[in-house]
Amino acid sequence: MENEFIKTTLSGPVRGLMENGVETFLGIPFAKAERFAYAQPVDAWEGTLDATQFGPACPQYRAWFPHLDNPERLFYFREFREGLGFVYDENCLNLNIYAPEQAENCPVILYFYGGGFNSGCNAEEPFRGYGLAKRGIVTVFANYRVGPLGYLAHEEIRKEFGRDGNFGLDDQLSALRWVRKHIAAFGGDPENITLMGQSAGAISIQYMCLNEANRGLFRRALMMSGAGLFPRFALPKPAAETHPYWEAFQEAAGCRSLEELKEMGTADLFAAHERFKQGRKDNIYNTMPVVDGVLIPDAIDKMIGRPLPVDYLIGFTSGDMYAPVMAHIGKRFGRANGAYLYYFDREAPGDKNGAFHSSDLRYVFERLETSWRPFTERDREISRQMADAIAAFAKNGDPNADGLPQWEPADTGHAKVMCFGEKKTAMGRPDFLKMTVHMLTKGDPKV
Repeated sequence: MENEFIKTTLSGPVRGLMENGVETFLGIPFAKAERFAYAQPVDAWEGTLDATQFGPACPQYRAWFPHLDNPERLFYFREFREGLGFVYDENCLNLNIYAPEQAENCPVILYFYGGGFNSGCNAEEPFRGYGLAKRGIVTVFANYRVGPLGYLAHEEIRKEFGRDGNFGLDDQLSALRWVRKHIAAFGGDPENITLMGQSAGAISIQYMCLNEANRGLFRRALMMSGAGLFPRFALPKPAAETHPYWEAFQEAAGCRSLEELKEMGTADLFAAHERFKQGRKDNIYNTMPVVDGVLIPDAIDKMIGRPLPVDYLIGFTSGDMYAPVMAHIGKRFGRANGAYLYYFDREAPGDKNGAFHSSDLRYVFERLETSWRPFTERDREISRQMADAIAAFAKNGDPNADGLPQWEPADTGHAKVMCFGEKKTAMGRPDFLKMTVHMLTKGDPKV
């Protein structure tokens, strides 16, 4: 094809695509992992790697049980996945790279998706890096394991590896290490990496920011709809406290050992977990990251006051999950760590769900045109402003950019944040009354 080209890298030659003036590489493997084992890096391949199509997504419940009869599941399917095809395979640790043409020593953004640690994929809308690449940013979207394949904890795993659980978090760290080692071949600066994520992806990044072992691996952290949100009911448990849950699942799946669970077909394993979840009320507490002594070395509430000294940008929407709590804790974290804060209050046109959780994603990646929603010139203006600010932050740790009012960090003594509102973008104060009413009355978004 005319838009294909070959790039030479440390790992070997790779075939990419020139799309929209951006060098695009899809489905590049950064690691491999056996089931319930930690990832091993992929540093080389034989022949020329074809990186012209998205790689497989990590297996998750919605591959077999999409639950589109649930209004919330149908809503998010329509927002970010409708019309897209996904292949699910356990060999899923791949990433997508979007780089400026003939890039050299450009800032890098490495993005981790949300999905409650149980779903998500780097090929969903709006995860495309064209807009940021055109602003001089090498933009990377990485897969990581989710659900039981990402967060099962078991005594047999601890005996084998000296730790257990957190396979998904380990995948993210593996992606970061791969990027540091290889991104220069794609025009990126390995010493200027911004970690960026939303929801569970943002929480994952905050875990990285609380671990002293990660010092020096990245320079900035951009966390959307999740940073600082550690209410008591969602604090990670010690790994051993989740063992009874996973042992009960193993028994319910008809397996006498972890080895038998490893040998189950992927679809059968998720079917067994789907049945198992129906009789439990503690699924969310046991299918997420755990305190493993390595990636999360101690209880989060003990570490929250000692984050790494990197640049921080934190954002949330007016219709976010627990928006008032997120705003309060995010602002407190921001003041303590010199973070820049934003408040997204542009209500999505086309229905009455407001600025729902994840509604800012299409704006920051400039993907409004692929949505069914009747976006207006104000939406396009916000999208340009947010992309400009994020590019500026990735370059130098400061989101101030042409076309934006002066953006001040939260530790300057004022109580204002950057507000992307219905009619204007300006420093202001989040509307706590609006956020509280939305949380108490609207609940989850509906079609």
